Amino acid sequence: MTAATPSAPATRAAGTRSWLALALLHTRFQLLESVRVPIAVIGNLLFPSLALLFFVVPQPAVAEHPLASVAAVAQLGTFAVMSACLFTLGAGVSEDRQLAFDPYVRTLPAGAGPRLAGRVVNAIVFCLGAQVPVVLIAVLLTAASTSPARFLGGIAMVPVVAVPFTLLGLAIGYAMSAKAAIAVVQAVLFPLAFAGGLFLPPEAFPSWLDALSQALPSRAARDLVVQVTTGIEGSAWALPVLLAWTALFAALAVLAYRRDEGRRFR
Repeated sequence: MTAATPSAPATRAAGTRSWLALALLHTRFQLLESVRVPIAVIGNLLFPSLALLFFVVPQPAVAEHPLASVAAVAQLGTFAVMSACLFTLGAGVSEDRQLAFDPYVRTLPAGAGPRLAGRVVNAIVFCLGAQVPVVLIAVLLTAASTSPARFLGGIAMVPVVAVPFTLLGLAIGYAMSAKAAIAVVQAVLFPLAFAGGLFLPPEAFPSWLDALSQALPSRAARDLVVQVTTGIEGSAWALPVLLAWTALFAALAVLAYRRDEGRRFR
């Protein structure tokens, strides 16, 4: 008697389970690697919270106005997402590429998918964690108030707006050395945050900066999150702009990864 040959659906299901198991393993590994450097975790959590504490809470016109407070929290929460994605993936990937263990892992037959998935999930976990102190400060020290549905909608927007900045982080991480990546992340993050209305509301911008800002991914992400959490209608261009930048960053990430593969493993 011959053993029964597994059917194609069973084989695909087994392959999917193996892929997911490997992705979870890489996620766990990346999280452990991250928490072993506590200052990196604290830095991601601290800056958006301090910005809220020092620049929003002392302003009665914002802190004592429910909708204005929620909008400020949404803006700084979006900055926290950008920061976590760019530093975790941009700086993190470039540092990992310099380790001797990295070339070995990339030659394993599992392929790049599970490892990249682990990196992305790790970044999203940091993005969600960075929201906790921002929300706590807003609840305790401002008049921020929104409905449970809008609050949950804001949390659901975290992984959505993380997508383009995750791809940008991967593009930087695979294209540059560790020293260059850190400098580029800082040079990209803060100008995008300022021009995107994450520190100052776009209503305070001059007309030329407001027009320029609406073409940026940071402004598009900010407008979408503010609209979801406050109900205030944002720019109609926000979603198309974010999708366009996502496509561009995806192309850059794939190009950087393939270039790194060709340079290091040919």
